[in-house]
Amino acid sequence: MLKHQKVLEYAGLKPGESEKAMIMVHGRGGNALDILGLASHLQVRDFTLLAPQATGNTWYPNSFMAPRRHNEPGLSSGLEVLEATLSELLDVGYAAEQIYFLGFSQGACLTVEFLATHPQKYAGAFILSGGLIGDVLDEKLYAGTFQGTPMFFGITDRDPHVPLSRVEASAKICESLGAAVTLEVYPGRPHGIYPEEIVRVNAMLTSDKV
Repeated sequence: MLKHQKVLEYAGLKPGESEKAMIMVHGRGGNALDILGLASHLQVRDFTLLAPQATGNTWYPNSFMAPRRHNEPGLSSGLEVLEATLSELLDVGYAAEQIYFLGFSQGACLTVEFLATHPQKYAGAFILSGGLIGDVLDEKLYAGTFQGTPMFFGITDRDPHVPLSRVEASAKICESLGAAVTLEVYPGRPHGIYPEEIVRVNAMLTSDKV
């Protein structure tokens, strides 16, 4: 698997012309334009939106619960792309407190892994059907504080790719790092993004709380 390079798609206002920004991370088999399309359902009219594109539409080749080495170099280079995307916004004058993150499925896994290894005060994060990466979770990898960053996890109890237990453990770790975590479980649903999640996301975007 090739390493990822920073390739971004943009929507909304140009970087530097908005008060808020969101980094949106697509899932396996998806692409940056797909995840940007979700914005039509979100309260982000005045936002700058950025979506990184994975090489081959896949951030890493195996399950997010495989040993980390089995997902290299995609995993590490994908995390580097998120760091570079965040840096692009910081470099044009955004504070971290003005920046949201949203990821779905494989993109949610990559997003929460990045955030938990780079905790600070962000505007908020939406982790839709994803959890921290690795066959076991090494809590020594995660240090620092989110300083109360609102973080929403949404998951079904029957997801064939993302076990509820891993999402619960990930939410607990993020909470221990000082995030204000909300976890919602949607019984009997397939793997996907649900209308109730969109409601939750919009509630956070419009009132700064879930």
